Amino acid sequence: MNWNKYPSIEGKHAFLSASQGSWINYSDEQLISSRESYMAKIEGTELHLLASMLIQKRIKVANYKKAFNMFVNDSIGFGMQSEQTLYFSENAFGTADAISFRDNELKIFDLKTGRIPVKTFRQLDIYAAYFCLEYGHNPHDILIEQRIYQGRGYLHQEANPDAIQNIMSKAIEFDKILTQLQE
Repeated sequence: MNWNKYPSIEGKHAFLSASQGSWINYSDEQLISSRESYMAKIEGTELHLLASMLIQKRIKVANYKKAFNMFVNDSIGFGMQSEQTLYFSENAFGTADAISFRDNELKIFDLKTGRIPVKTFRQLDIYAAYFCLEYGHNPHDILIEQRIYQGRGYLHQEANPDAIQNIMSKAIEFDKILTQLQE
């Protein structure tokens, strides 16, 4: 058999893929909603890439009350690192959108491009725990400022060191279990 070749789509997944076949049961409305969600994910990825490039090159954007603009400008203003991996183990790591640590103050900023408002700082708490594990800091000995940028502004909190310590303990415990299972 002489099979057709499609180099332009190698490594890609079709929206109506065989491996994600639940679409065969969709109504027209579900299909449209699913596509909108899919496109929003792509746009979010692109916006994160753009924000990261602007931060890395220290290019500020117009001073509008939009989360994207505020995130980029604040990250630059605080001299933050963009898209920084925080690594505890092969089982426990993540990438912070923007992070800095100086004068015993850890800042972690996250850009959310989705429409559903984020109400929890759990993701940022986990980043803080991974930071403390990787760089040997006790969360009780540092100040941890967290911001979630979304919509037309941001949510802000000072992290609870006890919560960070609990996440660190859980990550250590679960990493041991997962490592034993892998062996």
